[in-house]
Amino acid sequence: MRDAVRRATLAELAEHGFRGLTVENVAERSGVHKTTVYRRWGSVEGLISDALELAGAEPWPIPDTGTIEGDLRGVARLVQNGFADPELGPVSSAFVAAAMQNPDAARALHDFFESRHEQSSRVVRRAVERGELPDTVDVLEVIRVAVAPIYYRLFVAHEPVTRADADRAADAALAAARAGVLAARAEPHG
Repeated sequence: MRDAVRRATLAELAEHGFRGLTVENVAERSGVHKTTVYRRWGSVEGLISDALELAGAEPWPIPDTGTIEGDLRGVARLVQNGFADPELGPVSSAFVAAAMQNPDAARALHDFFESRHEQSSRVVRRAVERGELPDTVDVLEVIRVAVAPIYYRLFVAHEPVTRADADRAADAALAAARAGVLAARAEPHG
């Protein structure tokens, strides 16, 4: 039942976006009675939170080009392409929209990003092992800085994001990492 509802949620998000998502349509598409969906998930935000949990568990195709430049650009392009994809883009945008309106969806999105950043940080760890970056670099922060401009353009400035924009974001993160700006910081004592 849970898988059917999750699949129905993703399909409804792909077709109608966050604004068009309803518990009734998910129930009809999944074949699960509406009262059961309401009882278990409570709202569209609950459906989205559960679907995000599923998405976070899916493997992320981490690039391995042999260089940190190619790998970071690959990570940024994965994000850019995900939002440009006609099926995945509306779902990804709906996840962000729900997180802005609901604390449970926000926690689920945070966990999703935490998982993606951890997976993606392998490209930075490999670069450290190859001597391309200092071992003091904060591997997760490099990933965050590489993809943050993409999210800014999409969700704050409402601008399209091109492959060149994704590459520029990755290159800026790499320059910052090489300059020591993204070094891991010691935790404050207190």
